[in-house]
Parts: sequence; structure tokens; C-alpha cells
Amino acid sequence: MKILVINAGSSSLKYQLIRMEDESVMAKGNCERIGIGGFITHKTADGYVDKHEADFPTHAEAFKELMRLLSTGDHAVISRLDEISAVGHRVVQGGEKFKESSLITEEMLKAVEEISHLAPLHNPANLMAIRACQSVLGDNVPQVAVFDTAFHQTLPPKAYMYPIPYNLYEKYGIRRYGFHGTSHRFVSNRLAELIGRPLKELKIVSCHLGNGSSVCAICDGVSVDTTMGFTPLDGLIMGTRSGSIDPSIVLFLQEQEGLSIKEMGDLLNKQSGYLGVTGLTSDQRDLSEAADEGNARAQLALDIQRYQIRKYVGAFGAAMGGLDAIIFTGGIGENSTVTRTRVLNRLAFYGVDLDSEANSAADGKEMEITKPGSKIRAFVIPTNEELLIAKDTRDIISK
Repeated sequence: MKILVINAGSSSLKYQLIRMEDESVMAKGNCERIGIGGFITHKTADGYVDKHEADFPTHAEAFKELMRLLSTGDHAVISRLDEISAVGHRVVQGGEKFKESSLITEEMLKAVEEISHLAPLHNPANLMAIRACQSVLGDNVPQVAVFDTAFHQTLPPKAYMYPIPYNLYEKYGIRRYGFHGTSHRFVSNRLAELIGRPLKELKIVSCHLGNGSSVCAICDGVSVDTTMGFTPLDGLIMGTRSGSIDPSIVLFLQEQEGLSIKEMGDLLNKQSGYLGVTGLTSDQRDLSEAADEGNARAQLALDIQRYQIRKYVGAFGAAMGGLDAIIFTGGIGENSTVTRTRVLNRLAFYGVDLDSEANSAADGKEMEITKPGSKIRAFVIPTNEELLIAKDTRDIISK
């Protein structure tokens, strides 16, 4: 069985074709600049790379091009399009309507469209990609939506409700939804496999750290709290996002600077975070280099990040009434020895006994980074959201 996984943005379409028998990636790539030109990068398992400009007025043309690359030429990985058993789509916002991955139907697409106001930058793009797949592959190839928010639908009301007038929750659906759910679900399941214990017996804090970051409390196999909220802006400091701030700052700045709603949104989402604090960059690799060279604001941004991660790990452990393991994943979590060190060394009082040698060797690898006998164990587990989407897709179409 071969599953095509699609992760669409407003002007991009990332993809992987996965052979489910051995969970190998046959080909992957990214269609970029959709609507404003077009460029595709396509890679196959044998090392072949194709990069070229193309005309992508819409996602449909991008999808047609990736289908051509998969099925024709010397480096084709399939001989016919009907070898694709199904398509799995990452859909960012499922609202309260979708608590698990779902087979795509017209009724389901209508429901996703109805909640697009909750994710106006993401859901419309996800819908465009689904329609593009339908136009090329037809109705005979089943498609499945895997929602970023579904994993967090187990949050209790005390964790997801905001203390605003209740009628606004009822009217607009304003609540904590959480994101990165597919990643948190993948790594927590993988942790249970690694340590040979049932997930339902574990209390885990999962730290997905990248340009976008979130921390998730997973108790007895389900998400019970997470840092991202109504939107992905909430929680930790990120590349260009502010994370949690006093809401009055928004009102103050709009009045003092005369900012429109859009300008305020751009300030918090695109001009804040690491970039805002430093005025330099949103990339932690560049921040670390600048901090090593003595840049005080770069060091400040890193200090804020590590302090906040420690704070949420401690808070979520207290909320769950205990903690068995901490997971680091995402681009920063998987590849920054220093970040893991700075976070875990200050959690020694909590029962974390960091193995410095293991931690130094763990970048990009799946391994434990605490010493034998550590009361709370810590792991680096590379995330694989695409594989989880493919597995969900396989399971749903096989029912």
C-alpha cells in the first residue's frame, strides 16, 4: 500500500509518498510559490533530486506536476497513479467538530469550511489542496484529514476555557485548541514503545521546539494541557511569534502606535519572538552564533526560551500530579544540545539526572539523555508527522 501525504500552505504544497509495508519514503518534495509563479523540489529514495520552475496558478497545477514526477520519467517511483491507495492531508484546525482523523466527504469538507474563520491562514489552503487532489485523482482514491487540533480535544474544560464571558465561547468557539497535536501524539506513542510501558500509565511532557514551539502535558495517553491556545500564537516565545503576553499590551500598542487589527496581528505573529527581541533573526542557529560572539540580546532571547520551557515543564508536571518522562522533538528540540542542557540542568531538583555525554551525542537521534536510575527520564525523539498521517489514513480506509 502506498499513501501520499500532503501538507499544504497558502502558497506551498509539501508531499511524501510512503510505502506502508516498510514505512519507507519513496519520494518527497515541495511545490512553492503557488499563485505567484512556481517552483518544485522533488527527491526520490535513490538520491535523485529535481529542482525546476513551473507554472502553478493554483494548487491543482502543483498537484498535477508532482503526479507527473512520481509516475513518469527515468526516476518514476510508480508506474500508474492508481498505485496510490489514498491521500492523507494535514488539516490545521478541526475545531470542536473533529476529535479524530476523518475520511473526507463533501459533508466533512463543508464542516471544515465552516470553521475556517478559526484558522484563516491555514484551513482554506488545506481545502484547496484537497480539492486539487480530487480534481486530479478523482473520487475513487479515498482521502483522509488528520487534524492538528484533534489530539487536544481531550483537554478538560478547566484547561481549555478562557475566563471571558461564556457566551463568547458559545458564539465564536473561543477556547484553547492547541496545535502540533500530530507531533505530540507521534512522539508520546514512540516513547511508550521505547521504554516498554503502556502509554496509558505514563505522565509525559512533550516539547516540540522549532520556529513554532509548543509544550504538551500527556497524562494516561491523552493531552490534558498545552501551551498553544486559540491560535498558534499563544505559549512559548517562537521564531517570529510573541507567545503569551499581557493582553493589555495589545490595547496599549494599538492606541499608542495607531495600529490596525492587521498591523497588530503582523507585529505579534511576524515581528516578535526571537526576531523581535534581537532585531537580528528568527533562526536559533543564528541566535546561538550571535550569543557566542557576545550579543546580549541574542543571549536574552535564548534565556527567555529556556526559562519558559522549564516553567511549563514544571507547571505541567504539577498539573498532572507527577512526571515520568520529558520528550524533546522538532528542529530545535532534536538538534540543540545546549537548549536541552539548559532546560534539564535546572530541573535536577525535580528528579532529572542528565547524562551529558548521551545528550551531546543525541542531536538528530532517537535516544535517552538521562542516566540510569533518573527519577524523571528525558529523551530525544525525532518527530514524524507524515508517517503518523499515513498510518491514520491507512487505518481509516482499511475499516
